[in-house]
Amino acid sequence: MRNRRHWIAPTILTLLLVVAVAWGYNQYTINNQYGVALENHYQRLFYDVKKHVENVQVGLSKALVASSKERNILLFSQIMSDANFAQDKLGQMPVSHSEISNTQKFLTQAADYSYFLIQKHLDGEEITPEEREALTGLQNNSAAFNGELANLSKDMEGTNFLYTATAAMGSRRNNQGGGGENAFQTSLINLETEVSKMPELIYDGPFADQMINKKPLGLGDEDVSVEKASQIAVNFFGENRVQGIEHFEQGEDTDGLRMPSHTFHLYPRNQQEELAVYMGVSQKGGKVVWMANPRPIGGAKISLEQAERHALEYLHSKGFNSMEPNYSLHYDGNVLFNFAYKQDDVTIYPDLIKVKVALDTGEIVGFDASAYYLNHHERKLGRPMLDEGTARRNVNVQFDIDSIRLALIPKGKNEVLCYEYKGKYKDGDFIIYINAMNGKEEQILQIIHDENGTLTF
Repeated sequence: MRNRRHWIAPTILTLLLVVAVAWGYNQYTINNQYGVALENHYQRLFYDVKKHVENVQVGLSKALVASSKERNILLFSQIMSDANFAQDKLGQMPVSHSEISNTQKFLTQAADYSYFLIQKHLDGEEITPEEREALTGLQNNSAAFNGELANLSKDMEGTNFLYTATAAMGSRRNNQGGGGENAFQTSLINLETEVSKMPELIYDGPFADQMINKKPLGLGDEDVSVEKASQIAVNFFGENRVQGIEHFEQGEDTDGLRMPSHTFHLYPRNQQEELAVYMGVSQKGGKVVWMANPRPIGGAKISLEQAERHALEYLHSKGFNSMEPNYSLHYDGNVLFNFAYKQDDVTIYPDLIKVKVALDTGEIVGFDASAYYLNHHERKLGRPMLDEGTARRNVNVQFDIDSIRLALIPKGKNEVLCYEYKGKYKDGDFIIYINAMNGKEEQILQIIHDENGTLTF
C-alpha cells in the first residue's frame, strides 16, 4: 500500500500534465486556424478593394469618352456600384477611420456624383464642361488610388507581411512592426495625401463638398463661452436634477466639425457617477445639439403611445412647439422617435429631431437636434403649381392611396415641395413623393413595420 501511494500521485500529475499539454496544443491549433482564416479574409478584402477601384478608374475613363446618355447611364451605374463596394470593403480592413477618411470621402463622392449624373441624363440633360472637368478629377484620383494599391501589393509580395499586425501597429504608433506593416501604413498616408489634393466637388448631391461643409442655419452667430454653455446644459437637463457638471474636450480638430460644441458630463442626483449624462452645447448660438443618458433601463412599464406623449411634452418644454412624430424604433427598453417640423400644414423633413424615451419610467434619455439646427430657417414655401388631383396622375394606378399631404423633402443642396402619397402596393407599404411644381416623381420609400417599430427605406 505504501509503495502504491508513492506511484499514484506522480501518475496522476503526469496524466494531468498530458491533458494540459493536449488542451493547450488544441487551443494553439484552433487559434492558429482562426488567425489564418482572418488573414485570408483580409487578403480577400484587399484584393477586392483593388479590383473595385480599378473598375472605378476604367468606368470613369470610358465615361469621359462616351457620348450617348444611354451608355453613360450604364457606366455611371457600374461606377456607383464599384465605389460603394470598395468603400464597404475598405471599411472592414484593420485600419482606423482617421487613416482613410479622405479615401472614404473620395469613394462616397464617386458613387454619389455618378448617381447625380444618372439623374441628369434621365432628365434629358447633357454633362456640362464643368462636370466633365470634375469627372476628370475623379478619374485622376482613382488612378492615383490604383497606383498606391499596386505599389502596396508589390511591396508586400515576398515579405512576411500580416494584415492582422497592422491593427496592433496602429495602436502602438511606432516603428517596431515589420517592413510590410510599415509599407501598408506608408501607402495609406500617401493615398490620403493624394486624395486630399483633389479640388472641391461641387454638384447637387448630399455628399458634395458644399453640403459636407454646410454652415448650420439654425444656430445664430453668438459666440458662447464654456461657462455660459455649462449653465445652458444644466438648465436644459434640470437644475434640480444635477449635482455636478464637468467640461471635457471632444478631441483634436473640433474647429473643423460642422457644428463645434462645448461638451459636458452632467452628474444627475441619485445616479451612479460613472453613468454621467453626455451633452453638447453649440459654440455658436448656445443650442443643446445632443444629449445621451446611459443609465440602465428596467422593464417596460409604459406603452409606446405614452412614450410618444412624453417625447412631445419634452419637446414643447424645450420650445419646439411645431413638431409632429413620424417614425419610431423600439430597442433595448427604449423607443426612438423621429419628429419633423411643421409649417403652414407642410411637413418639413429636413428639420428633424430625434428623441429617445426609456420605457421603464418615460424619462427622456436621448436627444439629437443636429439635423434641425443644420437646416432650420424661416422659409417661404410658396404655393404648389399643381393641384393634388393633377399630381396624383403621376402615381401608379395600382397604388392604393391611404393619405395625402404636402411635404418639403431634401434634394441635394435644395429642398423640394412635394405631395406625399402614403399607401399600399400589393402587400407592401410605400410613400411616393410627387413634385408639387412639375409633377416629377422625386422619391419612393418603403415603410417597414415590425415588432421594433416603423422605419423607411
